[in-house]
Amino acid sequence: MASKAHRVVQGLVGGCALLLGVTLAGCAAPEFTYVANSGTAGTSTYFKVPYGWHKISDSALSSELKTATGGSGAGWTTAYEAGRKPTANDFLAFGTAQPFVFAEVGQLNSTASNSLSYDTLRDFFLPVTSTARTNAASTPGFPLTSFKQLRDQTLSLSQGVHGVRETFNYTFTGNVTDTFDEVALTNADQTVVYLLVLHCTTSCYSSDQSEINDVMSSFTIRSS
Repeated sequence: MASKAHRVVQGLVGGCALLLGVTLAGCAAPEFTYVANSGTAGTSTYFKVPYGWHKISDSALSSELKTATGGSGAGWTTAYEAGRKPTANDFLAFGTAQPFVFAEVGQLNSTASNSLSYDTLRDFFLPVTSTARTNAASTPGFPLTSFKQLRDQTLSLSQGVHGVRETFNYTFTGNVTDTFDEVALTNADQTVVYLLVLHCTTSCYSSDQSEINDVMSSFTIRSS
């Protein structure tokens, strides 16, 4: 059973994340599909998904982002899902039995750039830090409970790209628990943010962990 969490978390997800967005160029290989963006201010971004995963149509994803967050992003967005029935509705649906991965890349304005921190990146998609979780819990109707952090990793990559990888559980109304795996990066001068988020049920994440890690660890940024 998949419940549409975005109906009740609207406005809490994507306040930062949907500053962003872009154009997609996919390159298929026997084992993987390589998903790439090269259109944002001298940067190129790519990650890979298993060849059997399916792309969510740009129009369906844009419509879902508008429903879930009130905006469709200002940069590049793309999403893929495993299984035979991929749907944009799984962007924020809990109880999804197949991995759903969402990527976003885009520019930050000067105010956001100056205030960007590792904690900001941790909280880019959902509340992860204790402060953000406390603030969210005090919001009337906030439906997510039983936060459990599984990974908190600081990343320092080439060309000054840096950020975090966070893995955590949240439980939604109806006692449905999903695992979220998130990589949030910025370039050396903190003017661009790169986001890759994957989620599915905890049992799905556990059983597909090796494949999921291939996807998340493939997230690569080339910045000029």
